[in-house]
Amino acid sequence: MTKTFDHGGGVRSLQVPIPDNPLGHTLVYVVDTGRGPVLVDTGWDDPASWDVLVAGLAACGTAVSEVYGVVVTHHHPDHHGLSARVREASGAWVAMHEADAAIVRRARETRPERWYAYMADKLAAAGAPEEHIAPLRAARGRRTLPGLSPALPDRDVVPGELLDLPGRRLRAVWTPGHTPGHVCLHLEEDHPARLAGRGRLFSGDHLLPEITPHIGLYEDPDDATVTDPLGDYLDSLERVGRLAPAEVLPAHQYAFTDAPARVRQLLDHHEQRLAGLLALLREPLTPWQLAERMEWNRPWADIPYGSRNIAVSEAESHLRRLVKQGRAEPLAGSEPVAYVAV
Repeated sequence: MTKTFDHGGGVRSLQVPIPDNPLGHTLVYVVDTGRGPVLVDTGWDDPASWDVLVAGLAACGTAVSEVYGVVVTHHHPDHHGLSARVREASGAWVAMHEADAAIVRRARETRPERWYAYMADKLAAAGAPEEHIAPLRAARGRRTLPGLSPALPDRDVVPGELLDLPGRRLRAVWTPGHTPGHVCLHLEEDHPARLAGRGRLFSGDHLLPEITPHIGLYEDPDDATVTDPLGDYLDSLERVGRLAPAEVLPAHQYAFTDAPARVRQLLDHHEQRLAGLLALLREPLTPWQLAERMEWNRPWADIPYGSRNIAVSEAESHLRRLVKQGRAEPLAGSEPVAYVAV
């Protein structure tokens, strides 16, 4: 049975399952407008997930064919995966921030073997052992890679501007960090239950009630720009905290209030984590060695292959922040590059 929830004021949510993922589901929001429902995210591209989305819209008294538009908070497949099918079924427009639209275009245009080579080289530079890299080198001849044909958006989500939702006021707030083009969406209308604060915020993965979103490196095989995703995320958090919405409607878990308090918790969490990494960096460590020593939700030995790659990316994003702050630096002459606290 499809789980739906009425948040009041013409906003409902559906739990669209994510296959084989501890998060369980993505909350897809259905926003009533004068031209038909607009979806905030669509969920994972899987037949069972599609069936749940279709049934959920029916339970809300509408249908996929009635959808007017899709606003994608970010390009990840548990948010953008079903956008193409929704568009095919309805003729809806699909909107996304240009920075994430560029990632979608690149994913569609880059040959799979280029991605495998890029990932192998990145892991080698991070100090990963050869036995971890070997499967990627062996996979270079494969012609397919999951998630390489996401829907190209039709429209840009422009930060600071109202989106095309007739009869509603939904403003885009650019919140890079989790991805370079992540957006939150501020519904600038009185809260239906008259809660104190400024409207409601669809927060995607940027602000979640109990989870800290993954902040890794922005991956681009053809761009050598040294980005600072964690710095972007922390700045974006403060921006959202200042909005002070009455209620936050996130893409996972559940709706919650007091966004400024949650923002403070996350800022404190990352500062504590950076301090903990500095303690580890009393001795020179590569990003891989640092990831091995960081605290995760399970021991390093129990972390599966793909999740180790994500963990190393997160270690690197924290290292970049420490280097940018002048609190750590690369050790001259080290190969692969090791870092040490200043």
